[in-house]
Amino acid sequence: MAKFLVRANYSAGGIKGLMKEGGSGRKAAVHKAVEALGGKVEAFYFAYGDSDTLVICDFPDAASGLAMVMAVNASGGATCTTVPLITPEEVDAACKKTVSYRAPGA
Repeated sequence: MAKFLVRANYSAGGIKGLMKEGGSGRKAAVHKAVEALGGKVEAFYFAYGDSDTLVICDFPDAASGLAMVMAVNASGGATCTTVPLITPEEVDAACKKTVSYRAPGA
């Protein structure tokens, strides 16, 4: 499973919809959409500041996570950014790989 942090910001129309259906209604809609793609919502929070919602979810693959974000962005009700979440074990595996790299100008 691929784990993502999805940060969303509502448009004016999205805020109107949120006020109409409430936070629980939005949470249920997100759970339904993620599960339809074979994923699972681990955490769902509303916030203020840089993001209106923060959602941590697992998807079967990166394409499913991207499909979710594209659908949300295309709706016009919110815009999303996605941050892939990497486990310590994945970092350990990356640290063990040999990379042939030359710095610019070196």
